[in-house]
Amino acid sequence: MRWLVGWSSIAASFGTVGAVGNSGEGRTVHPVGSQLLWGDPDPLWAVGDWRPDEIRIIGVATPEGAPTTRLAVLGCCGATDEQLRVGLLAARGGAMRHLTAWPGSYTAVVQIGRRLTVVGDLAGARPVFHTPWAGGTAYATAALPLADLIEAQLDIGHLAALLACPETPEALGDGTPYAGVKRVPPGHALILREGSREITGYEAVASLAVAAPQVDPVHAVEGVRDALVEAVRARLTAPRHAPETLPQDPGPVPGMGPADRRAARGAPVAGIGADLSGGSASATLALLAAGLPGLPGTLLGHGTGAGERLLAVTFNDLTTRGHEDELERARAIAANPRLHHVVVAAGEEALPYASLGTGPLTDEPGPSLVVAERHRRRLAAGSADHLVGHGARQVLDAHPARLADLLMDRRRRHLLRPVAALTKAEGPTAHSLFVPLTVYRAARRLARTSYRTGLETAAGLLPDANRYAPDLATPADASLAALAWSRPGPAARWLTGEALAEVSVRLQEAAIRPTSVQRPGEARARATLARAAADHRILEQAAEIRSQRLHAPFLDNQVVRAARALPESLRVQPGARAAILRRVLGGAGIHDLPPGWGAPSQATSTAVTRTGLRTALPDLMALFDAPLLADAGLVEARVVRKALRAASEGEPLPLDGLAELASTELWLRRLLARRGTCWTGTAAPRQRAVAGGVVPSRRTLQP
Repeated sequence: MRWLVGWSSIAASFGTVGAVGNSGEGRTVHPVGSQLLWGDPDPLWAVGDWRPDEIRIIGVATPEGAPTTRLAVLGCCGATDEQLRVGLLAARGGAMRHLTAWPGSYTAVVQIGRRLTVVGDLAGARPVFHTPWAGGTAYATAALPLADLIEAQLDIGHLAALLACPETPEALGDGTPYAGVKRVPPGHALILREGSREITGYEAVASLAVAAPQVDPVHAVEGVRDALVEAVRARLTAPRHAPETLPQDPGPVPGMGPADRRAARGAPVAGIGADLSGGSASATLALLAAGLPGLPGTLLGHGTGAGERLLAVTFNDLTTRGHEDELERARAIAANPRLHHVVVAAGEEALPYASLGTGPLTDEPGPSLVVAERHRRRLAAGSADHLVGHGARQVLDAHPARLADLLMDRRRRHLLRPVAALTKAEGPTAHSLFVPLTVYRAARRLARTSYRTGLETAAGLLPDANRYAPDLATPADASLAALAWSRPGPAARWLTGEALAEVSVRLQEAAIRPTSVQRPGEARARATLARAAADHRILEQAAEIRSQRLHAPFLDNQVVRAARALPESLRVQPGARAAILRRVLGGAGIHDLPPGWGAPSQATSTAVTRTGLRTALPDLMALFDAPLLADAGLVEARVVRKALRAASEGEPLPLDGLAELASTELWLRRLLARRGTCWTGTAAPRQRAVAGGVVPSRRTLQP
């Protein structure tokens, strides 16, 4: 895991480079395994296996005695040194948005005298955390190091909100699983001045009274194409890195070639690669990376390098059927001579919920913990720099609540095609005849419901979530449930009444709190994207392969901005994501796509999850024999075990909710089994996060 950490305090020095601390004694504290980027009075460290090109520091010459002005950019950033200097000058004048306009995925830290500005991203894949410490404020891009620094306990109320309403920012607030550690919302920056802190947004908020000017659909799609091409280009133009040679190759093994032995050791291939699942998102990235024109030093101006082929990895699950069409599409796309296709076949050892007893401790809990082993096997066959299509669905697709936004703008005719698609998905039943009217009435109700009323209604329904939880068996049911300002998450039905009541209080308090209210569809879409970006970040940590970097261009700032400029009337059309990506590829000169490209594959994913649940049922029953979640008062062990058994037998229960419960329980056990701390030095904390190693009871904590 890689992160950066620093702090701002009133004192001019805290002993980071051997100076005297606040108390007059020599006190030092610094992260374990860190490199100091700059020292007192406001130090900054980079911790972990950062590559040399992933850390860039730009300074501006200032007269003697003038405040220090410098910029640190950590991550993959496609800006030149001159562009970084221009951005630093703009940030010195207060224009923080310039720091978020470069291609790539990165974190920017600006120091102007004693003022520090730490800029987060739009999606939430690179969050910023902060906490009061030593008379000032400490900040980091990971929450666990700050929890260690202040010896934090668990925030059980936040865990309850994370399980009850994972896509409702009002319930989660700015908290984290660690009491006292706060999160900077996506699209915001943290500004520190000698210890004092301020959180400010750098994106304009759309007005509720006046609709934003509609961008021409053709120009909007061209903007997405340009942003996506630049995002991929930023990864291709970055320096190549060869994986570390350790552990050593044991030599020839009967029946195993060099690639097989390397994959067995868990070492990636040198170079750049991409997922190739046959879907629209991963195929778009693979084809763009393989044939992106204009790169210097390439044959005929195409390809990833001079004679280099892109490594395309396809995962083949041997335990289920029904994904043969995806494999055929992947093979058809891989016929491109600039692609080197590798198919990774796996059986029961790569099902969801496999190998629950192994895996690293992540910064926070997330549903991806139960599928980490599945992804790790695919990524082990990938490259040192690997492109994935995560986030494409949330960035490009239209949230069902956007139908209410269309009604607010008096664009009723644009509801015809999405409503007709939902009716068709229902099939020829008597119920399908009422789908158009039902969806229209739900969208109109949401459009006429104020933000405060919507949250208060959700707060009133939440304590009965175990009975209120809707049946999402059909696409129409799921769309109707999503047409609300807030709705319970899939795991809410298994939480205790006390936990649900506490989350309900959070929603009621948020309803009366002044805030900049957005349109319901836009607000729900941003919350869904933030949830997906957070889970991608946890997946990066859970399935991490040494010397490998995962790149998700769809979560980059410039891609998210370009996608937000897409007209809502274009977004809500059936198959909009595949159509947009087809036009993106067409604009890049790629037109030959296999039949069925862009078809959804959610049914196959559900079948795989149910198979993994059935296979790992004994381990899951043991996991919830005496769960820590029950000790914290969030669930009843007997109820969860009953649900696991029923779901394995085929009962239509929300599998996503069970995955969230299992992931949170797994994360708690790994956290309490952890040894050591992130800090060292004479003034370092003596205890790690969750002091004492015990999950506190809900009755001993404040809500």
